[in-house]
Amino acid sequence: MSERVLVVDDDAEMAAVVARHLEGEGMAAASATSGEQALAAVEHEPFAVVVTDVVMTDVGGLDLLRAVQRTQPEARVILMTAFGSLETAIEAIRGGAYDYLTKPFTMAELTLTVRRALDERRLRAENRRLRAEVERRYAFDALVARSLAMRHLVGQLEGVADSDATLLLLGESGAGKEVVARAVHWNSPRRERPFVAINCAAIPEPLLESEMFGHERGAFTGAVQRRRGLFAEADGGTLFLDEIADMPPSLQAKLLRALQDKVVRPVGGRDEVRVDVRIISATNRDLIDLVQRGRFREDLYYRLAVIPLRVPSLRERTEDVLALAHQFLRRTSANLGKTLDGFTDEAAAWLRDHRWPGNVRQLENVVERAATLARGERIALADLRVDIGAPRPASGGVRPTLAELEDEYIRRILAETGGDKRAAARILGVSVRTLQRRSPSSTLPEAS
Repeated sequence: MSERVLVVDDDAEMAAVVARHLEGEGMAAASATSGEQALAAVEHEPFAVVVTDVVMTDVGGLDLLRAVQRTQPEARVILMTAFGSLETAIEAIRGGAYDYLTKPFTMAELTLTVRRALDERRLRAENRRLRAEVERRYAFDALVARSLAMRHLVGQLEGVADSDATLLLLGESGAGKEVVARAVHWNSPRRERPFVAINCAAIPEPLLESEMFGHERGAFTGAVQRRRGLFAEADGGTLFLDEIADMPPSLQAKLLRALQDKVVRPVGGRDEVRVDVRIISATNRDLIDLVQRGRFREDLYYRLAVIPLRVPSLRERTEDVLALAHQFLRRTSANLGKTLDGFTDEAAAWLRDHRWPGNVRQLENVVERAATLARGERIALADLRVDIGAPRPASGGVRPTLAELEDEYIRRILAETGGDKRAAARILGVSVRTLQRRSPSSTLPEAS
């Protein structure tokens, strides 16, 4: 992408002075001494910024602005104007010009304005690149689906993406439910609007209502300013409610009303706010069992489970393991600035044979760690395996107790996640609080 600046003024000396100054500031600059000359230039050469006088004898600055917008829509146009043509400059801003400078201006003002225009153009270009990357990543054909189970799921996703139907994603922790939710969003008519995710188990109960619905200033201690909730932030887009089974009973009724009436009321507020949000929720627990035990509202369950979809575990899609591993390796290698050419035969066999209790998330963590530690051109078996220590001896030298087996399993998962308790809790299918309560501090390693 070109970073050249074109300076246009029918005062040849002025055009030359401005161009020389920008070059002295480290920018590549060219000059044109008429509107016609500038039109020919923008038809054949790319420019990042065009700095043009408004009033010229042949083609004026507004005509040049329209020509730049037609031929180089990513270029930014800055107008140089005398006081008498200020209204014309303001009209140009409304018409899409980036900014204007009123003559006489200082070279420092010129430099600052051009640099801002360049920065804004780079930022927009980066945003477009990132958006295109996200769209490629979450396109349905980018989902690894060599296995029958995943092909079946992708077929279901293609059938529901264009609708506004509420989805309930069921599956083990780490199976990729959020990836599926994002894929639905990016392949739906709502793709231009926000995708907002909230983990219902990760936020303390007293704060969850405020997080979801917002609050007014002074609604509670610490509410020093008004805040929009995630429902409002997702307006027009998709709201992903992860670990919905952990939503406190006190909030289930308020969520049900928000889904039924499409309105939310901020904490401490009197007025309701109308929202247009598609809901996708997810859980690794048996919601029907929770309903039968009185832990989850039946009417809310039916609101959320309009279309229930099951995301298969990695054990059910062994044909996808190596393809996923290669995908994660390419992404991690690019981030690390490394060139890694896949996996050795032994490493590939280990990846296929491992049971992956933590599913896709665990596989991604293992590949990222291996890529970071690898010293060869390919990931070797030694790069994948993690030393989790020898099993603890059983009580009295006989069979281990259930508690001991649980401790050992927790220890192994913590070791595989590098001591990350949040990641370990997701793999184990429990909350971080439960893991902290269950983990004996005398025997388990410190974790983040």
